[in-house]
Amino acid sequence: MFQNLTDKLANAFKKFRNKGKLTEADVREGMREIKLALLEADVNYTVVREFVKSVTERAVGEVVLESLLPAQQVVKIVNEELVRLMGSESAKLEVSPAPPSVYMMVGLQGAGKTTHAGKIALMQKKKGKRPLLVACDVYRPAAIKQLEVLGESLDIPVFSMGSRISPVEIAHAGVEHAKKHGHDLVIIDTAGRLHIDEELMEELKKIKATVNPTEILLTVDAMLGQDAVNVAQSFNDLLDITGVVLTKMDGDTRGGAALSVRYITGKPIKLVGTGEKTDAIEVFHPDRIASRILGMGDILSLIERAEAAYDEKSAAEMERKLRESSFTLEDFLEQFKQLRKMGNVEQLVSMMPGVKPGALKDANIDEKQMSRTEAIILSMTPKERNNPDLLNGSRRKRIAAGSGTSVEEVNKLLRQFEQTKRMMKQFSSMEKRGMLGKMKFPF
Repeated sequence: MFQNLTDKLANAFKKFRNKGKLTEADVREGMREIKLALLEADVNYTVVREFVKSVTERAVGEVVLESLLPAQQVVKIVNEELVRLMGSESAKLEVSPAPPSVYMMVGLQGAGKTTHAGKIALMQKKKGKRPLLVACDVYRPAAIKQLEVLGESLDIPVFSMGSRISPVEIAHAGVEHAKKHGHDLVIIDTAGRLHIDEELMEELKKIKATVNPTEILLTVDAMLGQDAVNVAQSFNDLLDITGVVLTKMDGDTRGGAALSVRYITGKPIKLVGTGEKTDAIEVFHPDRIASRILGMGDILSLIERAEAAYDEKSAAEMERKLRESSFTLEDFLEQFKQLRKMGNVEQLVSMMPGVKPGALKDANIDEKQMSRTEAIILSMTPKERNNPDLLNGSRRKRIAAGSGTSVEEVNKLLRQFEQTKRMMKQFSSMEKRGMLGKMKFPF
């Protein structure tokens, strides 16, 4: 996401950086470029106008024009205004003081309501909640079955009453069922339409009046761009939503919805869907998104993903093995598994400061290569994994045949393993000698 916007903003900032001092005319010329970049990213026109006005007023002030590094001051102002535009702080999902909390998922058909109902349920389950999914989409063929299959895969119960009962009755019965069976969270998957109509809204209003939801979460497809903002505004006018879930943020979206929804509706983006996997959902952090847009990376999100993938006990054990030079192919395999848990490699690298979105577009990062690496190691015996010196020519042929790869690929993997061992040993040695200051071992 945001690749084109990031590139265009970078070009606009170059005009500032090429000048030792800035004049008011320089600022206004650069802001015209920024305005065009935002409009091309499908940001709402009203939002663009107010944003440019606000940044310009601050940038032509004495503090910027008289500073030694005016270009950096302008970037700082743009960053601060982007953060403010998207809500300044992340907005948490509300919890009802009297359980269960009820989250009502609304939105157009195809936006990802059902999938994200499951994702939110899983996210909250990991936090110790006991969620119940309620199937209220009685119109879309197989919608109930889809939710049931999803619930089963996540080990989360689904309450349904078939497709002949009123969604309002199902929602009410679902909440009552949750109270009786100790569920402290109910997530209601409602029906959508291909467009907003009176019948849909009337039904949603009745469900709202019946269950008094803690959250009304509008699921919006970020790929819709400007239309996503229009949808958000319409649903908010009719239902008074409490927050937005932006889906498909990992796709080729221009970012307009992320930058416009909060300003237009006054309601926060609470969560973003970042992929197809059931755990590919994140809290929306305006400051981190602004940082990504400006090519500054998102190191906090990267750290959070790493912390979620690595538990402290296994990290300490891995550090011990590396220090004692007892790092084996078994451990190497475990590192690959932990890396895959963190998500798509391109997404991870794009979170690093200095790496622009899409910088790896032509790098051909082969996710399948990770699968081949796992297959090679799993084709070895435990003894071979713990002592790679045993791997002579005939054993390597056997491993290649067993993993569906070539001897050349097996040899390449073993070279990578040895290089990793050497690098980690050097890192460990440097840390022991205090050459890394207060840096901790990265595991």
